Amino acid sequence: MCRNIHTLHNFEPAATSDEVHAAALQYVRKIAGTTKPSKANQEAFDRAVHEIAHITAHLLEDLVAVSPPKNREAEAAKARARAIASGRYSAA
Repeated sequence: MCRNIHTLHNFEPAATSDEVHAAALQYVRKIAGTTKPSKANQEAFDRAVHEIAHITAHLLEDLVAVSPPKNREAEAAKARARAIASGRYSAA
């Protein structure tokens, strides 16, 4: 139904509000069991996404990192290499 929610803490550059919103949306979709709520549930769904994104942003601001920030591009390259090595994706 939805992709995995990725770690947003301790990256350079820091997570954007769009990334925080996307993670909140994925979380609510997973909990609700749907990617598209009915009209009757749309308001509750949207409110949940907004509130979860808001509290997630506060969490990311408050967390203290003990290790240096990870580089987004380097971490993405490692993830691609792991996916290719596992056979999930081709190298093309």
